[in-house]
Amino acid sequence: MLTAFTAGLLFITFSELGDKTFFIAVILAMRHSRRLVFVGVTAALAAMTILSVIFGQLVSLLPKVYIHYAEIVLFIAFGIKLLYDASKMSSAACDTEVVEEAKAAVEQAELQLPKKKGSWAILLEAFVLTFMAEWGDRTQIATIALAAGNNPIGVTVGAILGHAICAAIAVIGGKMIAGRISERQLTLIGGCLFLIFGIFAAVEGA
Repeated sequence: MLTAFTAGLLFITFSELGDKTFFIAVILAMRHSRRLVFVGVTAALAAMTILSVIFGQLVSLLPKVYIHYAEIVLFIAFGIKLLYDASKMSSAACDTEVVEEAKAAVEQAELQLPKKKGSWAILLEAFVLTFMAEWGDRTQIATIALAAGNNPIGVTVGAILGHAICAAIAVIGGKMIAGRISERQLTLIGGCLFLIFGIFAAVEGA
């Protein structure tokens, strides 16, 4: 059986690659210090993970049977939706709509900040942009579901490590690999992971 740590790590790592937050990190890293961008992005994702796990623990206070079936339905529904979305995607390298959304978010933030930015300004920009982009994302909802039915510490550590891996890839080699990321393949993997988690939840409950 997948442990809470492994589930959080695998799910986040494959779900966040090619996501809006990934491209925000790529764009920021091309304009500012990669180290500062990495710290700001990772801090935002870690904060979001901790908040999601806390909310998941509050949800876990509900009757276990409701949480169990809600977890199964949520993961399987997300999995089916992602597989359906992937079937409608072209084989293009990446989702241009997601990239454009990330560019627009960064451009808007850059206009509101002075041209010469100090370290704290860059950290704050990376933190706020990433946090806002991640809020309400499917990975946040899934993290809540994982934390509600699994060990919260394992989910937290696994998810934060997965986020850190994706952030590192984005700021170090994002420019080089961004055009080679297949959004369709990543969506397929994400859909399969959701289905696997749903099946595991059903089997464990049985």
